[in-house]
Amino acid sequence: MADITLYGLKNCDTCKKALRALEAAGHTLHFIDIRAEADLAVKVPLWLLAVGADALLNKRSTTWRTLEDHEKAAAEAGAVEALLIATPTLIKRPVIERDDEVMVGWTSKVQSQLL
Repeated sequence: MADITLYGLKNCDTCKKALRALEAAGHTLHFIDIRAEADLAVKVPLWLLAVGADALLNKRSTTWRTLEDHEKAAAEAGAVEALLIATPTLIKRPVIERDDEVMVGWTSKVQSQLL
């Protein structure tokens, strides 16, 4: 099986579920905390190219709801990269990399691809 890198937060329930399921399925996992360990200046542009802003930006998060209107407007107008780099908790989690593939979230589609 291919190595999988999971980007998330240690206290995120969804990330914990994904880690447990992937480990149980026998995958070799590398967990990277998006706040403390990830090089977001490198990763965010790659993720945006792979999955797009709609998939990567978590507009249902508490962090999104606390943003100023002008910050939300700027993100929706295309300035999402800088916002995601500056505020990693706006990134939908987990972000999963396998080979050259990027998946976001722990949806049934992602699960069917990995388990």
